[in-house]
Amino acid sequence: MKVTTLDHLVLTVQSLDATVDFYTRVLGMTVSAFAEGRLALKYGTQKINLHEVGSEFKPNARRAQAGSADLCFLSEEGLEHWMDHLEQEGVDVIEGPVRRTGAVGPMDSIYCRDPDGNLVEISNYPG
Repeated sequence: MKVTTLDHLVLTVQSLDATVDFYTRVLGMTVSAFAEGRLALKYGTQKINLHEVGSEFKPNARRAQAGSADLCFLSEEGLEHWMDHLEQEGVDVIEGPVRRTGAVGPMDSIYCRDPDGNLVEISNYPG
């Protein structure tokens, strides 16, 4: 028995509006409503379901709270383009570019934060 891939994850957030704005405007995700108005952010073949603090869908994490996630997203766009884009959007790069180790090997990363303070890593695998 083994799992094969990640289908979706859930972020607990202070403000659905601020979160949707950041992830759609800054990271290029799309927003989708499902199951009686719940919201998800979609990118590639994955999605991030959103729970607003105090209105979490049950069952949920035992200690669900906004700002406790570290997320890493892969991009085909070069990090220099991302750094320019983030600056234009008023988002501070807090570290990088730096070399890190991803799921399949070495990668180059930059870091910023979303409206809840979650750490957002944007990465490229070399070559």
